[in-house]
Amino acid sequence: MDSTAFFKLAYGLYVVTTRKGDWDNGMICNTVVQVANKPERLAVSINKSNWTHDVVKETGLMNVCALAESAPFDLFKRFGFQSGRNVEKFEGFPLARGANGLAMLTKDCTAVFELKVVSYTDLGTHGMFVCEVVDAKTVSDAPTMTYAYYHANVKPKPAAPAAAPSSEKKTRRWVCKICGYVYEGDELPADFECPWCKHPASDFEEVL
Repeated sequence: MDSTAFFKLAYGLYVVTTRKGDWDNGMICNTVVQVANKPERLAVSINKSNWTHDVVKETGLMNVCALAESAPFDLFKRFGFQSGRNVEKFEGFPLARGANGLAMLTKDCTAVFELKVVSYTDLGTHGMFVCEVVDAKTVSDAPTMTYAYYHANVKPKPAAPAAAPSSEKKTRRWVCKICGYVYEGDELPADFECPWCKHPASDFEEVL
């Protein structure tokens, strides 16, 4: 199977926010879709290795913030390249709160949805939460960022390796197609997991 075919599917990009006790959390998500409109329902699939998955299962609440094309790469690093288990992702970051008490972005966002979980389906690597839309509001008329736009215009391109003298052995480099992390070594281990986005070795390609 050609796994790169899945990159041709069209996705939006979102920050999903949760709260456990007094700990605010947020994660980058590209698997949010409207599945009904009477009543309004959104489905959100979250990798079960993410702490957000566990918090949503426990609390039954989340907010979804649709990202604008103006969202900088630093926002993706903050919410996508570290775990809410040990990092307070909203520390020093401007936020508002919905009626449910959960954080919402105040910039680089086009719309916000306050959600309450009505059902859960185990999908193997992911859990899918079907949610009632308790409230929704438009924040900006700017274009909403897509996964393709992020890869073409926001995510930094991997730097070309520096030329080495002919007498020196050249270090091989592999780049994660998901987040841009670069691995250097003689070989990429088959069981390697990206330390940033947790994707497997199959999502890396060698930089020639």
